[in-house]
Amino acid sequence: MRVIALNPPFLPKYSRASRSPAVTKSGTIYFPTWLAYAVGSLEEHGHDVRLIDASPSGMTLEQVTDLALEFSPDLMLVDATTASFHVDIETVGALKQVLPNTVFAMVGTHVSALPDAALAEGSPVDAVCRREYDWTAVALAEAVSDPSKDLSGVEGISYRDPDRGIVHNPDQPYIEDLDELPFVSKVFKKHLRIEDYFYAHIQYPMVSIFTSRGCPAQCVWCIYPQVFYGHGFRHRSPENIVDEFEFIQNELPQVKEVLIDDDTFTINVKHTQATCELMIERGITLPWTCEVRTNLRYDTMVIMKKAGCRLMVAGFESGVKEILKAMKKGVTPEHGKQFAKEARRAGIMIHGCFVAGNPGETRETLEETLKYAKNLPLDTAQFFPMMLYPGSEAYEWSRKEGFLRTEDYSEWVSPEGMHNTMIDRPGLSHEYLVEFCDRARREFYLRPSYIAGKVWQAATHPSEFQRTLKSGKRFFRFLFQEGARKKPSLAD
Repeated sequence: MRVIALNPPFLPKYSRASRSPAVTKSGTIYFPTWLAYAVGSLEEHGHDVRLIDASPSGMTLEQVTDLALEFSPDLMLVDATTASFHVDIETVGALKQVLPNTVFAMVGTHVSALPDAALAEGSPVDAVCRREYDWTAVALAEAVSDPSKDLSGVEGISYRDPDRGIVHNPDQPYIEDLDELPFVSKVFKKHLRIEDYFYAHIQYPMVSIFTSRGCPAQCVWCIYPQVFYGHGFRHRSPENIVDEFEFIQNELPQVKEVLIDDDTFTINVKHTQATCELMIERGITLPWTCEVRTNLRYDTMVIMKKAGCRLMVAGFESGVKEILKAMKKGVTPEHGKQFAKEARRAGIMIHGCFVAGNPGETRETLEETLKYAKNLPLDTAQFFPMMLYPGSEAYEWSRKEGFLRTEDYSEWVSPEGMHNTMIDRPGLSHEYLVEFCDRARREFYLRPSYIAGKVWQAATHPSEFQRTLKSGKRFFRFLFQEGARKKPSLAD
């Protein structure tokens, strides 16, 4: 049967597939990775599939409609995010008018947390594929293609029944053997233009893959493990991971780096080390970046560096022990200091992540975090106000405490698509949190010592300079625009 997997139109350059979807200041555009995994699974089961990503090119609804009419799908998977949810529903409605016989199923974290909202009375959506949906999409396609079947036997979906209303079938079990999944890079090669995607801290052009799913960490705001793929850690075998690296190296020669976008690539240190040893043994020369926790130690970093790890993305989040404990991070500021010191010794760069507005946060703790960040040897850093997403512990905490400004999801980003936190607390308004993050970026990036370090990096590592220049053209424009804003007052 014919299936379209759609990353639908919203705002230009809206990075829908990120953990916190928005239009980014750095110009980052994520690959539609989860849709692509489902596309690969559907193709392996014999279905004719098209992957349409409207984000990079700013494709319009009219253009998507023309492509859909030409292909005439039996099933369409439509990704939905919190900020774009109302527009995504309208998009399905418009497509349903010209494709009345097509089954429309929404996917993604937002509808996994709130399937009833997607299927409310009058909604054009026929079904929701909850949580990780690789196998669910396959089962749904098979049910749609077989007149003798109905949706009641498809695990992992919610749907509307004429007699019973909204029905929630049992969950699809999580995929235990991730080696059964297709290489997402093969799907990218077939369906997408690699050069349309860009991650500010990764060398361009690049590809993004997952080598594991599930994260045992309990961070209160992290949406993926809470509503999408769970806290149970599952990983691909080292052989399977290195096979995909070989595929990328041989079949996508333009790629200069691979992003291992797992929540935490290094949870199982023995597995990480085995994967790195196999990369070395099989002659992988592609640089790569991965996401780690700040309790990672030097001996593992050494072998990662030898295997090609160029940069680690680490969630420092706060420089205050009590705030890290309140957000259930499971690490301390001392872990972060030691981690950064050892990463520098190992020769691996760090992209540091910081979140403002956590439980227990005050203006004083925010200043401590900024001072902490500026004292770490980071290549780049990001400062975000805490974003609240349905299904997360932080979202429920905010609602219970009366801190949630609104449940109008269109407010989740600014009119330009930038992050716009919905949390308002005594002494920490949402305006103050956004302004703090703006100021933190300026203070971090406009330090003479940081600029001098970048000049030295440009002279000694031309490829790093090219990456910095590409992202900096857009990013530094935002820095100076932010500097022109008013400073938050005590009344904010």
